Amino acid sequence: MDVFYVSVDVGTGSVRAGLFTSDGCMVCTATCSLEMNQSEPHFYEQSSRNVWESTCSVVKEVVSGVKNREQIRGIGFDATCSLVALDGALSPVTVSLSGEDNWNIVVWMDHRAEVQAARINALSHPVLRNVGGKMSLEMQPPKLMWLKEHVYESCWKKARHFMDLPDFLTFKATGSLSRSMCSLVCKWGYQASEENGCYWDDSFWQSIGLQELVSDAYAAIGTDVKTPGQPCGQGLTVTAAEQLGLVAETAVACSMIDAHAGGLGSIGCNVDGDPFLNSLPLRCRLPVICGTSTCHMAISERSLFVPGVWGPYLSAMVPGFYTSEGGQSAAGKLLDHVIETHPAYGEVRDALQSTSSDVVRCS
Repeated sequence: MDVFYVSVDVGTGSVRAGLFTSDGCMVCTATCSLEMNQSEPHFYEQSSRNVWESTCSVVKEVVSGVKNREQIRGIGFDATCSLVALDGALSPVTVSLSGEDNWNIVVWMDHRAEVQAARINALSHPVLRNVGGKMSLEMQPPKLMWLKEHVYESCWKKARHFMDLPDFLTFKATGSLSRSMCSLVCKWGYQASEENGCYWDDSFWQSIGLQELVSDAYAAIGTDVKTPGQPCGQGLTVTAAEQLGLVAETAVACSMIDAHAGGLGSIGCNVDGDPFLNSLPLRCRLPVICGTSTCHMAISERSLFVPGVWGPYLSAMVPGFYTSEGGQSAAGKLLDHVIETHPAYGEVRDALQSTSSDVVRCS
């Protein structure tokens, strides 16, 4: 009997699903665009309901040709490192100045927390050593500070759970509130090393004014931490299985950030006809992952601290290895800007909507 696996990739503008054979051959794919709300300049918000509904739609499409769903043995998720807010009933809580609960995701490229990031960096806390000496305004601690300071009544006071979008997807699939080591070490300031173990640093959160997280023993941001690929919960819940068109208890893998999933997929690739390149160890390879942003991902067997380079992050991409990363936030997004400001953009957009072709000839 043939065996299949489903992979889900939630990017900035769309969600994609693929059906794969057990030896890695892609059978089919499906794509669905995502909603985006831009309530203010540099504010980007999404809806977790829309993300999950779109995910269910594309998964159902790719598995539709598999008559016996028992042949599908597992599903894995990756997504952007966007911040999801949920209340005590695990329903959406607004992160928007509009107060609409539908907009409960601060998208990774949202730059509302510039002031908060600057305040964090002025502290020179030891936690910053793992992010090259400075925390980006795209990471989660400054965004949490912004939520507390600007939407206290509508968000901070009501929210009981904050999680990365990859962890939200495994939660929806399994009901488990476990978190991925990938997301926590890369975007949340979680500390992990072979020498000192894994832990949240109380003094860091207290120093940035988020002592509530410490008092709550970090229940709001995660205490059950798994490495990417580990099983989550007891597999798909009955509800999630029905929504995805799969079988209950189908295995669900611990999630990854989208760039890191791309890095994992490419760092082990071989080059046809080049035995020398194929013989190089993983630490001698540098995947470049391109999308809305561009990420350069390197791994090492020991922790390497480099000013201006994010990391070292233990087991963020390859288990047991440290990941270091750099890149450019506006890469594909910059190309979008160039295209969308071209005088012919409107003509091409309208023409594409009325044809099945990807090529349009302009007069």
